[in-house]
Amino acid sequence: MTLERIQSETRRVGDSRVVFGGLIIGCVFLAISVVAGALNGADGWAQFFRSYLNAFYFVTTIGLGSMFFVLVQHATRAGWSVMVRRLAEIVMANFIILIPIMFAPILIAVVTGHGDLLYDWAAPGAAAHDALLQHKSGFLNVPFWSIRAVAYLAIWSTIAAFYFRTSVAQDASGDLELTHRMQRFAPISIVLFALTLTFAAFDWIMSLEATWFSTMFGVYNFAGACCGFFATCLVVMFLLQRSGRLTNVITLEHYQDVGKLLFGFGIVFWAYIAFSQYMLIWYGNIPEETGWFLSRQVGGWRFVSVVLIVGHFVLPFVAIISKHPKRRPAVIAAVGGWMLLMHYVDLYWLIQPAAIPHEVLDGITYTALLERYADVGAPWNILDLTCLLGVVGVAAGLTLRRMQSVSLVPEQDPRALESVAFENM
Repeated sequence: MTLERIQSETRRVGDSRVVFGGLIIGCVFLAISVVAGALNGADGWAQFFRSYLNAFYFVTTIGLGSMFFVLVQHATRAGWSVMVRRLAEIVMANFIILIPIMFAPILIAVVTGHGDLLYDWAAPGAAAHDALLQHKSGFLNVPFWSIRAVAYLAIWSTIAAFYFRTSVAQDASGDLELTHRMQRFAPISIVLFALTLTFAAFDWIMSLEATWFSTMFGVYNFAGACCGFFATCLVVMFLLQRSGRLTNVITLEHYQDVGKLLFGFGIVFWAYIAFSQYMLIWYGNIPEETGWFLSRQVGGWRFVSVVLIVGHFVLPFVAIISKHPKRRPAVIAAVGGWMLLMHYVDLYWLIQPAAIPHEVLDGITYTALLERYADVGAPWNILDLTCLLGVVGVAAGLTLRRMQSVSLVPEQDPRALESVAFENM
């Protein structure tokens, strides 16, 4: 295949009705979420922010997964991935404006003294009543937390803007130096990515229960981010080809390789880290650590935990361990859609459960705890759905809008022909 043939088959997404439809639906559901939260007073706002954080972090982790993919491809000078790399760049570009704007409501709530709607440590005087919170107060305080949040977003925005705009600029100029420039900055960008993802997971998710801690939590969130992006990538590849785009430049080889990445990072590595974190904490039997898992093993949350074990690991592991389903676009895209659902359930499991009070844990056996919470179901609120539809709708609409403005593949990348021609061994 020639370079001219590649350029002729990379038509941009052109239906503006879909773009505006996604934006309108997203804005409507976000407005409904805000009104519903306001009508129910403090409890309503607390539920809104918890549901909104869940939806926001879902979109953010998909963007972080795409950033990881882009950086690794440049660091390793990979050729096979060029034809799917632009899709990752387009998703990653949400960090330039959208994701910082979406984080603004959470940041404003924390800075204006309403952070306790999400984070107990942010309540005035919270550290005075808890020795562990007092010990962590040098790190978990509103000014320092806010500065770190802005720093994370600024670093992600800078990386996303540099790689997206440089790659798009190469479409017009064909300048080989742009490829070399992106490769040179990849190693330091990976280091910054790893640090910011880890500490953002600590600050935004782990500190929801500030007395709990796990040094593996950042890696667990990294595995989830990879799951979210590779699953999204498979679904988007399939939908674009169904619409007549990229039909000859994305091949079964690309489906197989992205499927391998989903299998390796999003299924096997995720399960390995999840089990390792659980095993070490459960075996250590330190009350400050085990209480976090106990709240996810009682009542309705016990069922959600089982769903994650089966749905996030066992079923997809069996489904795509062979290469053959990875080479069937409809099958691997369906698995990708399923893993997106499981990724959201995983984040819901991380964010939503209420901590079991320490006074309940004192002197009570595990069996007695199960009996005590047997009738407590996993909470589900309509705001969880409206916030998810709102945030995903806006993100999808702006992502599609970006697809209208740039080529769907890096047309002038020096490895473009290699990507089209490569075959799995």
